[in-house]
Amino acid sequence: MVRKVLIANRGEIAVRVAEAARHLGYRTVAVYSDADVGARHVSVADEAVRIGPAAARDSYLSVPALLEAARLTGADAIHPGYGFLSENSAFAQACLDAGITFIGPSPAAIALMGDKRAAKGAVEAAGVRGVPGYHGDDCTDETLLREAARIGVPLMVKASAGGGGRGMRVVHDLTDLPDALRSARAEATHAFGNGDLLLERAVLHARHVEVQVFADSHGNVLHLGERDCSVQRRHQKVIEEAPSPAVSPDLRRQLGEAAVAVARACDYVGAGTVEFLLEEGGLFWFLEMNTRLQVEHPVTEEVTMLDLVQLQLAVAAGGELDFEQDDVDMLGHAIEARIYAEDPDRDFLPQTGHVQRFIAPEGVRFDHAITEGGVVSPHYDPMLGKLIAYGRDRAEALRKMSSALEELTLHGVKTNQAWLSRVIEHPGFRAGEVTTRFLELNEESLSAPEWTVQDLAVASVIALRDGSPNTPLDRLGWRSGRNVPATLVFEHHDGTELVTSTVTVRREGAGRFAVQWGDESTLITVCGFGAGSVTVDLGGCRRSLSCSVDGDSLWFGARVLTNVTQRAAVSADGGTGSITAPLDGAVTAVFVAEGESVTKGQLLLVMEAMKMEHRMTADVDGVVTELRVTVGDQVKTRQLLAVVSEES
Repeated sequence: MVRKVLIANRGEIAVRVAEAARHLGYRTVAVYSDADVGARHVSVADEAVRIGPAAARDSYLSVPALLEAARLTGADAIHPGYGFLSENSAFAQACLDAGITFIGPSPAAIALMGDKRAAKGAVEAAGVRGVPGYHGDDCTDETLLREAARIGVPLMVKASAGGGGRGMRVVHDLTDLPDALRSARAEATHAFGNGDLLLERAVLHARHVEVQVFADSHGNVLHLGERDCSVQRRHQKVIEEAPSPAVSPDLRRQLGEAAVAVARACDYVGAGTVEFLLEEGGLFWFLEMNTRLQVEHPVTEEVTMLDLVQLQLAVAAGGELDFEQDDVDMLGHAIEARIYAEDPDRDFLPQTGHVQRFIAPEGVRFDHAITEGGVVSPHYDPMLGKLIAYGRDRAEALRKMSSALEELTLHGVKTNQAWLSRVIEHPGFRAGEVTTRFLELNEESLSAPEWTVQDLAVASVIALRDGSPNTPLDRLGWRSGRNVPATLVFEHHDGTELVTSTVTVRREGAGRFAVQWGDESTLITVCGFGAGSVTVDLGGCRRSLSCSVDGDSLWFGARVLTNVTQRAAVSADGGTGSITAPLDGAVTAVFVAEGESVTKGQLLLVMEAMKMEHRMTADVDGVVTELRVTVGDQVKTRQLLAVVSEES
């Protein structure tokens, strides 16, 4: 009998599992690394055990540390969440060998479906179509190059092990294939310990539709409808919804039957997801099966009114599903948006730092592990949480999601919040007309709007009111009441370009200011400041915005800029030759040596941070005069990695 569940994960999924387990009367155990001592998932569990240092390989990926934590606390079951060891068959077997219930499928099912090559063979034997390609045992570059010529382009290179978009490359020209194989193999080896690859015909104009399946140990296998996950960036899902706008009841039945056949092909038990590519006209192809709970499981929960984590716990304890396929209905519509710590203005570079201010929106579900003052570290995935909006129909769900993204206050770390709002509001998305290339094809229209004099006016009055280090109030005449114009200098992004804006602010009366920015001007009235908020009147329109000042960073609503009034503006023109780390991470490849001549744009080295590969290129022509890192080095944000000096 299961009495105590150890959650072998962190962040929002650890919180989610702890809450579901508590509802069923289970005691819970959290585990944490040195980077997560004060994390929210630690505080919501009944007990917590330190399992190692910050690096995931020494903590959340350490099987001995997790099993020892279970032994120490007397936990008789382990829930792996998603990511980390959730699809590791060796971990599942180690739990069983230790007499611990693994809340998931059998090690054999995980191993079969975790090997994409073997999975495709098993699925095709079960009568389910797989994407045409090559998934043989010979994974040498020579064989893959030969098979690629047979398959043709566009071509998808995929890691045989793992998932999450890692080890995947799209090739449009076969001359690019050798580099794609090298890069994908290196990423797969580093991420999964397995560099085997397979090839597929790249289906570029299709939807990504997945089916939630559930099975118990008594032979019952059901599907719980589909989710549409077509809005993806770098093969990572960003927005998901259930049901899919493109799936009819008859197609839902076909997809469901295929998903159940896949689950039966591997004697599946527990929660799983079968992923398909859906082409126009209803033709669908099997992609892979994820042998775990998915990040996007809440949208299925909202439309079926089933708690999937509670079902996982019940099935793992030997229980039988107490409903049949005909009992499963999809009522209403649900949309999920993933909130990431990343900067859309800098190619979605992951961000780190402290959360200064956090207020969750009302009227929607928000699965998260965010706390004010909490740290977003560089050691783990940058996803902070998931907003889930439910409506009686898709239009209502869209309205609620739009409002939620506008109301969410999350300051201190840059996020994709405003970018998600633009995606939700895009006419193509609102019409439900998306494929997996939607973001790629609409990149320009989804970029941030240009800053206006009204935006900078709001920023100016916040900077003057809060007195950040770069705007001393006495010098600017705010406290004294003198009518002295204040000159403020801000850095912000217009699209991907970093620009500097000089703003002049003159007091026109009590709480009323004239703001000049180049040839543009506006009047702004400060109606009042609250705790972390400001209300202003611009042109007769009154608005209330959340606001925060953290050093030289100034936040209002979902926008952020840098106050550089008292320091020289950094030029964005040209290169410097200094190659620095964009964030904390590890160097995984070095392609040059000191003394080597390079050209602007040439790849110098690759580093990995927050589960992503970052390619460092030369920003000037010249010679590598300094190379300060080697493969395997751990580096800090803004650490100097290499110097390229122009040749005399």
